[in-house]
Amino acid sequence: MSAPRRVRADAQRNIGALLEAATEVFATAGVDAPVREVAARAGVGVGTVYRHYPKRSDLVAAVFRHQVDACAEAAPVLAAEYGPGEALERWLGRFVDFLATKRGLAAALHSGDPAFDALPAYFDARFTPALTQLLDAAVAAGEVRDDVPAVDLLNAVAHLCLPAEGVGPDHARRMTALLVRGLRV
Repeated sequence: MSAPRRVRADAQRNIGALLEAATEVFATAGVDAPVREVAARAGVGVGTVYRHYPKRSDLVAAVFRHQVDACAEAAPVLAAEYGPGEALERWLGRFVDFLATKRGLAAALHSGDPAFDALPAYFDARFTPALTQLLDAAVAAGEVRDDVPAVDLLNAVAHLCLPAEGVGPDHARRMTALLVRGLRV
């Protein structure tokens, strides 16, 4: 059995540039934005996009995973830089920002495209442990209540981030801050 083929350095740079460009484009124009716009922002040709991501759904799923990973990996960094309660609050702010930039993702997830089937489980597998560690540390420090499971807190914040008529873009952050104040001991 042969070892998996390594990705060339230039191809890896292209993938990174594509993911960053797609993140920016999707945040402003939604996941249905033209692929040529993503390619132009990444400084590559459209063929390069399709070489790495043959279908739009492949690119959307890759961007989603990339962002989930970045948000989840911020948890231990924040825990090292801040006290437990503040680290928890800052991470929830990142989680709100993550959710707020997902224009069109809900529709994509419910589109029936098999490229999205594994994403909800991926979301749970990355975010639940990250939040659990932060929440456990804040509970151990006596800064937050001990009766709120991480899954419930993730779901509560996700629901606060659902679009609502007549509210501004900072609404979800304000509501999440209110929720965190309610967690405080």
